[in-house]
Amino acid sequence: MKVSVIVPMYNEARHIVRTLESVRRAGEFAGVACELLVMDNGSGDDGPALAAGCGARVDVLPGLSLGALRNRGAQMASGEWLAFLDADIEVPRDWFALWREIDAQGETDVLALACKTPPSAPWFARVWQQRKHSPAPRLQPRDWLTTQNLCMRRDWFARVGGFNESLITGEDKDFTLRLHQAGVRLKLLAGSFVWHWGYEGSWREWLGKEFWRQGGALQLLDAHFASLRRWRFPLLCLGTAFCSLAAPPAALTGKPAWAGLLLLPGALIALGLALRQSLAYRAPLFTLQLWILHWLRLHVGAAALLAALCKLRIQRPERT
Repeated sequence: MKVSVIVPMYNEARHIVRTLESVRRAGEFAGVACELLVMDNGSGDDGPALAAGCGARVDVLPGLSLGALRNRGAQMASGEWLAFLDADIEVPRDWFALWREIDAQGETDVLALACKTPPSAPWFARVWQQRKHSPAPRLQPRDWLTTQNLCMRRDWFARVGGFNESLITGEDKDFTLRLHQAGVRLKLLAGSFVWHWGYEGSWREWLGKEFWRQGGALQLLDAHFASLRRWRFPLLCLGTAFCSLAAPPAALTGKPAWAGLLLLPGALIALGLALRQSLAYRAPLFTLQLWILHWLRLHVGAAALLAALCKLRIQRPERT
């Protein structure tokens, strides 16, 4: 068994050595041949040199999208298995062993491990990551998965033609949605996890990342136009923002009750999203924190959608 691990990178000198060393340990533990392919997007730091020092093949490809970087890595890969990994992720020692075991059982075609943020991260970064995973059951079927860590047989990648290179962001959601639509079984292993070290260290970074992520929503809608479910969140964002913008004029014209009513829909939508993701944990503080974050995200999402409609260029946020 040979696994080609494809890691897109941009200014990740702080994390890339930890990431690649964790992959090396996982390969040794499972007894599998491991090929490290780092696709650098034109970093201005020491990341490429550090990655090469860890035994990775590094290709510097400035100006390409994340989807294009991953596709280039897949084209160069020689393994029968492909693993896609973010440059700021530390994998557990049994990463490959778990994948090989679950594949042998015939339970899934594409697998990802749950992702956790270290305790040193600010509360909003930890809560925002935790919202993605339910505590049970252990092996969870999904319609789509992120590429923070993802493993599959090479033929699944070829079946859907790889990543969409035109997408600004959301290329992982588009890719795995197409896999799901092709009948590929996607599973999340909630009982094991990877560590996400590239967490948002400030509110500015968190808001910037969400603005960037939501900036690709129109492209995803265009790629999956027929799915009404994909329209739900963008419409909720626009509706919430419209009501919030209408509230201050209502208050200034002597209609505070109307202002309160206008703010209520956004608050209820955010609460509904928070409850859906937190009820299984039975933690009121977690629900409250998610409520705040979802309310902010609805407004950031609306701003990103309007920026995309106005053809404004949405830059990838720099780490702070």
